[in-house]
Amino acid sequence: MPTIHFSRAVHESPFHGGMRHALMRVFITGIAVFLAIAVVPGLEADSLMAGIAAVLVLTALNVVLRPILFLLTLPLIVFTLGLFLVVLNALLLQFTAFLVKGFTVSGFWSSVGGALVISLVTTVLNSWTVDRRPHPEIPDEPRRPPKIINPD
Repeated sequence: MPTIHFSRAVHESPFHGGMRHALMRVFITGIAVFLAIAVVPGLEADSLMAGIAAVLVLTALNVVLRPILFLLTLPLIVFTLGLFLVVLNALLLQFTAFLVKGFTVSGFWSSVGGALVISLVTTVLNSWTVDRRPHPEIPDEPRRPPKIINPD
């Protein structure tokens, strides 16, 4: 029976890596959100708990909702050469503010600025924490010679 080999993209999914990877993702998003609150005018958290709730909700939205929205808006993302991703991230940040009481985004441009800061910080921190160990290669099975059905 032939075996099915998955590409490396399956192994790089957000659900791969276990609890350590998930906690690292939440921690990196937390650093980015709190830095955005400190830097961007218009992003505010009333308390530490509201900020932590915003981090958890934004992480959950990025894992669950962002891939769906990415696929739905893919033509627009390609047409704008990726600039619509900033708008998509800003909308997710505003949706987080809608869901979390005590976390406010005062306007569209504040959410765009916050989305830019969060995206840049998470990109830099994720590049530093990526697992650089080589992935084990799947050995190729020896191929059988083709079966000749009607020899001439």
